Amino acid sequence: MRVLIVEDEPFLAEAIRDGLRLEAIAADIAGDGDTAWELLSVNAYDIAVLDRDVPGPSGDEIAERIVASGSGMPILMLTAADRLDDKATGFGLGADDYLTKPFELRELALRLRALDRRRAHHRPPVREIAGLRLDPFRREVHRDGRYVALTRKQFAVLEVIVAAEGGVVSAEALLERAWDENADPFTNAVRITVSALRKRLGEPWIIATVPGAGYRIDTRPEAGGGRA
Repeated sequence: MRVLIVEDEPFLAEAIRDGLRLEAIAADIAGDGDTAWELLSVNAYDIAVLDRDVPGPSGDEIAERIVASGSGMPILMLTAADRLDDKATGFGLGADDYLTKPFELRELALRLRALDRRRAHHRPPVREIAGLRLDPFRREVHRDGRYVALTRKQFAVLEVIVAAEGGVVSAEALLERAWDENADPFTNAVRITVSALRKRLGEPWIIATVPGAGYRIDTRPEAGGGRA
């Protein structure tokens, strides 16, 4: 999952980004409304986390623009405005969730995963395919009943591939969904991470490489997936 954090307090924004990274959620930061809209225009985010009071177009205006765009992107308002009237206004602008400051980072991560689940409501919270069981809330993976310990980045990559339900996910899409905007587009981090992930999951290889296209879950594990 990749989210945009619109927050004009640098220390708080960085703390949120670093905390979400521990939950295998990639995040970019915008300190003002203009930067936020620019990032939203060029990147594919799963969720926007908006502070309502930021310079430039306010969080409220950004929320209105997202709704008007028809993208269906979920919006979580993260703000110190905690009166009931404030919350009513936020929801009226199109917010899907509203969390007041101060807050626990763990709660924010849980709310983000809940919003992502609602966005793709046809998918069950715990995803299962070809003997893999991935629980995004507990951040646990099992293969054929065996617990598999993964790094945060390996989990984030596997979550994107599993969500494709057997479809091919390009290396570019993985870089966009599992890394933040600071990732080098020419890096081989995706190939290295997928290779390590494949080894963690064990044989027979369940992540298949589709030459020139990307990666997918091999729904016939006995066929093998080849190496990254």
